Amino acid sequence: MMPKKTLLAAAVFALGGVAMSAASANVTTGTFNVSLTVNKTCAVNTTGASNITLAAVNAGATTATLPGTFTVSCSNKTPFNVGLAPSNNNTAGAGNLAGTGGNLATIAYALYQDASGTTPWGNTATASAVGNGESGMGGGMAAAKAVSFTTYANATGTTDVQPDTYTDTVTINVNF
Repeated sequence: MMPKKTLLAAAVFALGGVAMSAASANVTTGTFNVSLTVNKTCAVNTTGASNITLAAVNAGATTATLPGTFTVSCSNKTPFNVGLAPSNNNTAGAGNLAGTGGNLATIAYALYQDASGTTPWGNTATASAVGNGESGMGGGMAAAKAVSFTTYANATGTTDVQPDTYTDTVTINVNF
């Protein structure tokens, strides 16, 4: 068994050692940054409902101008301009509907920004100029914040061609 004096000395030494250790501790500081770069982005959403199917007509008849829709989602506060390019890359929004199989006939058509078919919708839009397209402002990438666009199409060429289904693919170009 340890005598009382030795136990007392050990306790004082232990307390003093702790006190000395706390008193002699040094602290130095530094800093660092946390950063995140968010890039601007856009996405186009098309669905089957966005396709424009002109009403069937008898050969030689005229067609009605009909609408189709699509949405664009861009990062918040990102301005953008939309151009539409038929497969023949006509920048004025005019294209050619092609027949199927060996049918080489085509029907000219045009894309418009309005139901009356007076304002063409083409593909001269750039990131800095709307050109003959349409513009928008991104509200965020969530579907609920998408900007909706309507385009109209009408056959401008003769429909006095071989009976068939005539189609073309239009590319939506979002410039931001």
